[in-house]
Amino acid sequence: MDNPANNLPVQIHLRTDILQDGKKSNFVFDMEGQLVEIGNAIYIRYDEEVEGGSIPVTIKINGNGDVKITRSGQNRSQLMFSEGKRISAVYKTPYGPLDIQTVTLGLTAELLENPLRGTIEISYLLYAGQEMLGKYNISLQFTV
Repeated sequence: MDNPANNLPVQIHLRTDILQDGKKSNFVFDMEGQLVEIGNAIYIRYDEEVEGGSIPVTIKINGNGDVKITRSGQNRSQLMFSEGKRISAVYKTPYGPLDIQTVTLGLTAELLENPLRGTIEISYLLYAGQEMLGKYNISLQFTV
């Protein structure tokens, strides 16, 4: 991408598969968002529609391939993903903070040009202390 501080509209296809307590659920969203490149990082921003409103979400793809997902709503979280690592985070709720950890099982982030498009795949376990809350798979595809 030529401009180091560009802001491009993108089409986003997001699929999340969740396994919690032996129950599977999946969510699929198609939405518009923005892509911004700052330095060696790519930011993808969009609003996730939920009951009662929307939640701003930012996905940061670092130059080293690590990914951070920030959800800014009434419940705020910043989850970091680095393949093979367990990373602590805080999930802020109206009832107080909850210490959580992600264990990244798999992580790929691919960017292609002409037209600009990409894919982010994250497979991770979510823990609260020593208790596993669930297994998650996120697949995000975007194109200008």
